[in-house]
Amino acid sequence: MSIRHNRPGRPRLVPSQTTAPPREQVLHAAAQLFVTRGFAATSTREIAEKVGIRQASLYYHFAGKDEILAELLERSVRPTMDRIEQVEQLTAADGPEVTLYLLAVIDVRTLAEAPDNIGALATHPDVASSEAFDAFRSTRAELASAYARIAARVASPGVAATTGARHLGEMLIHLVEVTTSMRSIGLPIDETAADAIASTCLRACGISESHIVAAAASAAPLLDELPPSTEAHSRTASP
Repeated sequence: MSIRHNRPGRPRLVPSQTTAPPREQVLHAAAQLFVTRGFAATSTREIAEKVGIRQASLYYHFAGKDEILAELLERSVRPTMDRIEQVEQLTAADGPEVTLYLLAVIDVRTLAEAPDNIGALATHPDVASSEAFDAFRSTRAELASAYARIAARVASPGVAATTGARHLGEMLIHLVEVTTSMRSIGLPIDETAADAIASTCLRACGISESHIVAAAASAAPLLDELPPSTEAHSRTASP
């Protein structure tokens, strides 16, 4: 699905209260409406009204709701995907336990920092049945495969014997996705929560507590060495 470039539209109906680019304002408004009201129940007219622009102006930025949804969903997985190769390079000398822990923490941060808790959209039935969901499903499958590949190097003999790598990858990505559920009920996603989720991923692989503590200690200084994701551009984060 192609993404339109930002172009000037008609004069606004309502003066903007933010310095964010109009395209980002449309995404922010749509995310709020999709999360709270549902994708199918939200119209482009309502999105435009929330932004304070004419409905026709919205189409200067997006072809329609599906294109808006596709970009929102992509932002819940792409920042993590962009970092996988960097994570593996940074942790090459530390071992796969550190790699998995660091990947999980970064993924938690992606979901925790995503505007308007857009990661929760993937659980909505009307979103899952939309055309825009296909691209997200493909990217998420790539991320699950990365988890599976790393987990296969980490898993204890007992876990490896009873759980295939693909199943383990899906289990791990679901553990991380609890972040969106926690956000939806108002629980803070701080460093302690990120550590708890990443540590649980290692426990699911059969890693001992002492090795989990060691992996966390090794991963902590590496977080500052990772450059911003290509998706971490000028967008306004919201709760």
